Amino acid sequence: MAKLALVLLLFSGMIMQLVSSTIEEPKEVDEWLQKLQHGKERVSRVQFFLHDILSGKNPSAVEVAKASITNKSSTFFGLVNIFDDPLTEGPEPTSKLVGRAQGLYGFDGQQELSLLLAINVVFTTGKFNGSSLTFLGRNAVLQPLREMPIVGGTGAFRLARGFVQIKTHFFNITNGDAIVKYDVVALHY
Repeated sequence: MAKLALVLLLFSGMIMQLVSSTIEEPKEVDEWLQKLQHGKERVSRVQFFLHDILSGKNPSAVEVAKASITNKSSTFFGLVNIFDDPLTEGPEPTSKLVGRAQGLYGFDGQQELSLLLAINVVFTTGKFNGSSLTFLGRNAVLQPLREMPIVGGTGAFRLARGFVQIKTHFFNITNGDAIVKYDVVALHY
């Protein structure tokens, strides 16, 4: 029960971070809203690779909760991990860092290996530096190509909507490390 409380506390903190990450003064928000009335919706396409590392001395994803039946489940049902994964331009770990993916995933399938994924993608370079996108949805990890919705964003991605296509580039079955390609199509103002 204590672990569940910790997960809920961390999740609420993540939501608060999302809300407060681009808070501006009321005057600046009013000016932005005025421009929005005359603004044109844009489409941005972004591609990056997420490195979800469970192994080694400095993992980017860690277990925070486990159900009593998780160890007996072939789909890890009930396991929850929290992560702060690097995002790179290419699949190599040495490729240029473009941001961080922060959030959590829970194994939610009893018959099929699938995740409920809540992820904030925070860009740290380029034209979207300081902006973020939020994805929330089901990730059926054994499918070759998955799709999730964009449910919001901050900075350049205020009022964002759209989708992301996800494809596993590399998976180490022994330790769980993965490199995952994300192709983002975001509509925003």
